[in-house]
Amino acid sequence: MRTTAPRPGPDLAGLGRLLLVAAALVSAVLGAVLATAAPADAHAALTDSDPKRGAVVAKAPDQVSLTFSEKVAMSDGSVRVLDPAGKRADTGKTTDLGSTTYGVKLKPGLPDGTFTVAYQVVSADSHPIAGAFTFSIGAPSDTKVALPDQEVGGGLVGTLYDTARYLSYAGFIVVVGGAAFVLGCWPRGAGVRPLQRLVVSGWLTLTGATLATLLLRAPYTGSGKLADAFDLAKLGDVLQTKTGAALVSRLLLLAAAALFIAVLFGAYDKREDPKEKRDLAFGLAVGGGVVAIGIAATWALAEHASTGIQAGLAMPVDVLHLLAVAVWLGGVVALLLCLYRAPLIDASAVRRFSAVAFGSVVTLAGTGLYQSWRQVGSWTALVETDYGQLLLIKVGLVVVLVGIASVSRRWTGRILAEAGGLAPEAAATAVVEQRTSATQATSATKAKNSTAAKSASSKKKKPVAVAHSSKTGVSATVDTDAGTGTGTSPDKAKDQAKDKPGDKAGDKPAGDDKRAAQLARQRAAVDAAREKRVRDADPHRSGLRRSVLAEVGVAVVLLAVTTALTTTEPGRTEEEAKNATSSAPQSAGPVKIKIPFDTGGQDGKGTVRLELDPGRTGSNDLHVYATRPNGSAFDIPEVKIAFTLKAKDVGPLPVTPDRIATGHWSASGVQIPMAGDWKVAVTVRTSDIDQVTLDKNVQIG
Repeated sequence: MRTTAPRPGPDLAGLGRLLLVAAALVSAVLGAVLATAAPADAHAALTDSDPKRGAVVAKAPDQVSLTFSEKVAMSDGSVRVLDPAGKRADTGKTTDLGSTTYGVKLKPGLPDGTFTVAYQVVSADSHPIAGAFTFSIGAPSDTKVALPDQEVGGGLVGTLYDTARYLSYAGFIVVVGGAAFVLGCWPRGAGVRPLQRLVVSGWLTLTGATLATLLLRAPYTGSGKLADAFDLAKLGDVLQTKTGAALVSRLLLLAAAALFIAVLFGAYDKREDPKEKRDLAFGLAVGGGVVAIGIAATWALAEHASTGIQAGLAMPVDVLHLLAVAVWLGGVVALLLCLYRAPLIDASAVRRFSAVAFGSVVTLAGTGLYQSWRQVGSWTALVETDYGQLLLIKVGLVVVLVGIASVSRRWTGRILAEAGGLAPEAAATAVVEQRTSATQATSATKAKNSTAAKSASSKKKKPVAVAHSSKTGVSATVDTDAGTGTGTSPDKAKDQAKDKPGDKAGDKPAGDDKRAAQLARQRAAVDAAREKRVRDADPHRSGLRRSVLAEVGVAVVLLAVTTALTTTEPGRTEEEAKNATSSAPQSAGPVKIKIPFDTGGQDGKGTVRLELDPGRTGSNDLHVYATRPNGSAFDIPEVKIAFTLKAKDVGPLPVTPDRIATGHWSASGVQIPMAGDWKVAVTVRTSDIDQVTLDKNVQIG
């Protein structure tokens, strides 16, 4: 039974002022974030360097410069130059050389050998980018530099950061979609406790995930150490970035969202005057809409939409896309909760949400098509890049979701048609009563025939009170002496207690209040059980619940794919980066050489096989295998390799591989400075005095 609470103290003018303050806060926050949003290309890629990757220079340069495909966030230490012994060869001070080129000064007096350049920067769309390459001074040499195996943004910190991002999207969808469902589809739902808990839980999830993202930002883009999340100095650096400003702005907007939720589930639900309620609903719609747009903009202004082509159009389109997702999927979650937990939900609310969901799907189709063209750019990128493949999966999930939603609409139509436009719960009641009318008629006839016998018998038993539930239409009997029953109200129980023989007027038995409370609880339990039984008995309603539950399950997977898309390099920029870094011709695969040898001594015959992977300019892995004439492994004492490019007067570049196993040697980081027809010289020693050097020309790069 629905009760009405007294009118709250604050008037509509006070609530209006609060909403105006919230709108002003949103405007200020959006202005601050917009001021930090500078359009650029998406996901940075290293397009050039000086010295170039794998180059051999005659003398040490004064600095190393890096050129990226876009502006990047770079601090001191973002670029490190390491000598062959693994020691720092740079001064640690990075400088902006203009456009998208950055440099770091080198120390004087550097030795000859192979130097490693490692960089870690943050692209304009907030994602960390890292990489490394080598160049040599004088001639290539062995290097002791060991770069970390863990990819930037990975490990425990990367997992926690991605989880926080997922929860942020989920919380946004629930809080915006749930509030929109209440305000736009079912205003009476503002007084339903499960819906209140849903929206508040969404707000708490979004707030907590945003705080976690802000704290994890420093280790995510930096060292990868979880302890750095609590370093105030590094947190201060994060606040100076565009992403940090967006996260702080989101927290401020969530404070305004808390005010909106308090008014929606407090003052709005308690208003009695229809005009006042309409005015307050209009204010909530305007204020809540502005806050929702502001929160969605914190993603659009700091991630993929703010970079690349047509950023000025892409950002509002991205905001519209996020809002459409939230209204649709968040509304589906709210509807599912009502079907399982809410006592009543109007048929008109289901119809209104169906129309809203249809509009959201149309909006998603339009904005998604534009985003796909902008981020993918070509059919090749759609099928060959990670972003394109994830996008195809997302499109497939959306198609499945729309198909399930159409099934839900058919179930809703069947309920409405069978019950004449009643609410789903009332419809289910009517359907169940129609289907059981024959059984009830038979039971009534049998009960009538035994009424006389029961009446005679009851006169000899204890007094009995009869109660009728106006809400459910169920009659029940109560044993007034024992204090048990199924439906008698507390007031009737008190009246019956007063009429007992031997009681004086105005006197109450000692256990009367306790029995009344017990009767009230039992009556409530009976009503709740009957409502649940009625809801569960109708196959149409059960079908609707199953289809909506399936929608929510697919939506959870869809949200995971969408979150992965936001951290994946767009297909368009991935192709552009490949084109920018593929100026030198590359080999089709590893270079393989097979050379027979004979050192002239006893047991001096065999075959040596070399594999250079990937077999192109830059760093390569070299594997050497020696076998006897019968094909078994040949454990020879020593193998040496040298590479010479006579056309460019480069080399010989010596390589001494390490023994890995019987007949197997390996060397990593073998530098091939330029493409050409290289002579590969192999020296094989089978004893203290027996050795031979053989050579073979091969195209590398």
